[in-house]
Amino acid sequence: MLCFSCEKTLLQAAVGTVSRAVAAKSSIPALEGLLLEGEEMLTLSGYNMQTGIRTSFEADIPEKGRIVLNARLFGEIIRKMPDDIITFSADEKYMVHLTCGDASFDILGLSAEDYPELPEVDDEFSVSLQQKTLKAMINQTSFAVSTNESRPVHTGSLFEINEKGLTVVSVDGFRLALRTEPLEKIDGGAFRFVAPGAALKEVENICQECDDLISIIQGKRHLLFEAGTTQLICRRLEGEFLDYKNAIPRNNPICVQVDTKTMIQSLDRVSVVISEKLKSPVRCIFDEGKVYLSAKTGNGEAKDICPVDGSGNGLEIGFNNRYLMDALRYAPAESVKMQLNTGISPCIITPVDDEEHFLYMVLPVRLKAQ
Repeated sequence: MLCFSCEKTLLQAAVGTVSRAVAAKSSIPALEGLLLEGEEMLTLSGYNMQTGIRTSFEADIPEKGRIVLNARLFGEIIRKMPDDIITFSADEKYMVHLTCGDASFDILGLSAEDYPELPEVDDEFSVSLQQKTLKAMINQTSFAVSTNESRPVHTGSLFEINEKGLTVVSVDGFRLALRTEPLEKIDGGAFRFVAPGAALKEVENICQECDDLISIIQGKRHLLFEAGTTQLICRRLEGEFLDYKNAIPRNNPICVQVDTKTMIQSLDRVSVVISEKLKSPVRCIFDEGKVYLSAKTGNGEAKDICPVDGSGNGLEIGFNNRYLMDALRYAPAESVKMQLNTGISPCIITPVDDEEHFLYMVLPVRLKAQ
């Protein structure tokens, strides 16, 4: 059966990575477990039938083999072991003996035969970019992914790859977040796909803040994200994604510049009276050099003034406080441009100096007459 020894820190990191794809509860007991495979390297896999993660690292493997262990139990044991070399041995009856320093454990595993195969991803198209770049792109768009299952395709982010680079777009019916990044080279021409939001959160976790590359491979039904010795496989989402290019209004007569931090603080102050039970839009009046913000609920009324560069010609518009706050929080810039047209048209937010890279659109909330 399987026998190996390795550094605790390596095993703990691998267990932490792949456990994120393990089903918390499943009618198939093996899916609540991790698959351990010892060949040339030690490979761990987690799979919940939607997303699979596997990672490999070097270990001393005197006896090759495969076994499934309960992810929660195995993870707890590894975490609580001293920082030393872990020795692992499993017999034909799937009894596992673990030792590290003076600590030892005996636990029962499952046959690897019961573990479903992770899907193979046929390489139709692929693209590579720096891990830190993809991490930032997912971070700055995934918050706008829809949680409404009635349009499954919008519970993911659209990836478009062409000669201009990579564009990632998320929409949820109230707002849109878009991020573009030039690419050095793309193999096999332009392509596009929609990746599930839940899987992208895990891709963001896998990506390190480094210049090392991550490859994105599109197959017929699945996607493969590969960073070093770690792979994430997920299903593609099917369906018609919003035609975002036509959804973004381009000619907005009003344009003001705001300091991102100052605007967030003003929004934060007037949001104090808003709660889950007592919802209310934030009323904004864009005037010469300032915007007046206010909110009124059963809790009370809050008002604040935020300085801006430019004039809004007295335009009055209402926003969901959280959606506007998200736009400012995730905008990768100290000051942003807010482009407006009417009280019922979307507001476009872009960084002042670099509007090609990041765009956020938020739909207004209709205001009741004062």
